[in-house]
Amino acid sequence: MSGLSETERLGCTEILKLLSNRDLLSLSDTVTNKVIVVENSSEALETILIFSKNAEELLRRKKVQRDLIFRYLAKQGVAMAPISDKHQLVKRTLELWKAVLDKRPQGLKDGTREKEPSETASDTLNLKVTVGFDPQVLGQQFCQWFFQLLNSQNPSLGQAPQDWGPQHFWPDVKLRLLARAGSVQMEEFLGAELVSLRLLALTKEERLLLSPNLEPLGLRTLASPHGMVLVAVAGTIHRDSNCLGIFEQIFGLIRIPLENNSWKIKFVNLKIRGQEALGGTEATAPALTYNSTELQLLCS
Repeated sequence: MSGLSETERLGCTEILKLLSNRDLLSLSDTVTNKVIVVENSSEALETILIFSKNAEELLRRKKVQRDLIFRYLAKQGVAMAPISDKHQLVKRTLELWKAVLDKRPQGLKDGTREKEPSETASDTLNLKVTVGFDPQVLGQQFCQWFFQLLNSQNPSLGQAPQDWGPQHFWPDVKLRLLARAGSVQMEEFLGAELVSLRLLALTKEERLLLSPNLEPLGLRTLASPHGMVLVAVAGTIHRDSNCLGIFEQIFGLIRIPLENNSWKIKFVNLKIRGQEALGGTEATAPALTYNSTELQLLCS
């Protein structure tokens, strides 16, 4: 019997799918001590999951290389320093899976399958806040959804792009993009189609990977009296294994009428600072520079 929880099993499956067929078959032989003979990669993957004692043991296998775990965490919206070693990445991955399990209702913790974020990320943004309304919970769920969806468009990740498009934005959405990388550039776009295409270009054409810092210093939310929720998040920007700089992004979210748990993006302010603009300081888990007063002004 596998010692993996359902959450760990789904996460390990995503990581193992990044292995080549040859490495997958080799890992199956290692895990089973060549007692089980498999004929293809699908059988090898299932065998590895069944015969692994626990998730930590599996993640520490030599075939499960550091870069694979880094790519998995980035896809899940978890910010990690590019210089993080495998031990740190394994520890953070296990913490992530434990947090997902702990947040589930008690009846779902013993193997009942629930959809993972990766399975619902292509849907219209439909966030469930089950106990009252907590803007911070909404902000965390939104960022996990948004960056997972946007990063999936990056060809270098080697995954099927999810359902990105203008349908996630209000028709009159506005994007303001300020980039400081050597020179200062300001761009503004109006309308769901143009905003969607410009953000898409960041990952699909420029091959950037945006990794948000969802810890308290990197994420702040604010609910206005008029129904808009502001989500401000900081993070790092990568291309392949290189950290190019940091970003701060503010989203204005408004509910869709008659659909209490559905939201669309009303505006996006994105500020990017390249390594040159950082003055040589190391970008690991950047903190927001916006304060509550500045966020409140955006609500007015």
